[in-house]
Amino acid sequence: MSEKLIQLPDVLDTQSFYGVNNQNMLCLKNLFPKVKIVARGYNMKITGSEEDISSFEALVNKAAKHCIDHGSLSEKQLSDIYSGSVPALAHTDKNLILFGVQGKPILARTVNQQRLVSAIDDNDLLFAIGPAGSGKTYTAIALAVRALKNRQVRKIVLSRPAVEAGEKLGFLPGDMREKIDPYLQPLYDALEDMLPEQKLREYMDRGVIQIAPLAFMRGRTLNDAVVILDEAQNTTIQQIKMFLTRLGMGSKMIVTGDLTQVDLPQQQKSGLRDAVEKLDRVEGVSIIHFNEKDIVRHPLVTRIIKAYDKE
Repeated sequence: MSEKLIQLPDVLDTQSFYGVNNQNMLCLKNLFPKVKIVARGYNMKITGSEEDISSFEALVNKAAKHCIDHGSLSEKQLSDIYSGSVPALAHTDKNLILFGVQGKPILARTVNQQRLVSAIDDNDLLFAIGPAGSGKTYTAIALAVRALKNRQVRKIVLSRPAVEAGEKLGFLPGDMREKIDPYLQPLYDALEDMLPEQKLREYMDRGVIQIAPLAFMRGRTLNDAVVILDEAQNTTIQQIKMFLTRLGMGSKMIVTGDLTQVDLPQQQKSGLRDAVEKLDRVEGVSIIHFNEKDIVRHPLVTRIIKAYDKE
């Protein structure tokens, strides 16, 4: 009898891998009745013949890859992998970015969303500019999560300027995190679509995913990361310059914003507008302009934006 310790990839969601009430583990035990399995977290200790251990490890590696790639793993898919069949996939659309929670397909649904997906391969700094509901931030976060799952980066850094719209932060209740969390909630919402709750909490606890207001970026150099600045129209020229110069080696940066919704004082020029004007022809920078055709929210949102554009 031999013994081996299998280390599962740290990007794997173990809850999805082991299954509800450990159903996938029970399936593995049925498929390998002569192998003793002790699993905890990312570690699996197995005992059995060398031949059984080798077959078991090969199956686990394939199953773990399937779970990472597709966001889920069922007993049927596990059995298909064991028998050498290709598991049936819920979605094979060419515009698929990744599979989210419970295998939900996250797609680039419009032409400009698809342009953003294509541009990230050849550019390290991307600007996505357009109206509310056009999927700028959602697509950017999907690209960041995909890069993390594929181990192209070690972390994701998400930021927003905390612009005071009518109320001063100091008068809001709670500590600093409670004061700024409402500004960052749209970023949490997108992440919750793409990562299971337990995995998202783990990533945030370990600092693999960091969500912070723009002021917290000062002095940092962000290496091996996808860095996203959302609502960048509300940055000053000095703020966005500070942010853009945080870009480190092996990193990608995506800046999103809507130049029709600037909340800065009227006499102050938006840092996003200034950056787009200055960097328009810089090599390695891609600027993608979204429009009302990209809006994927309620159809009325498109009509509202068109009405305001007329005025």
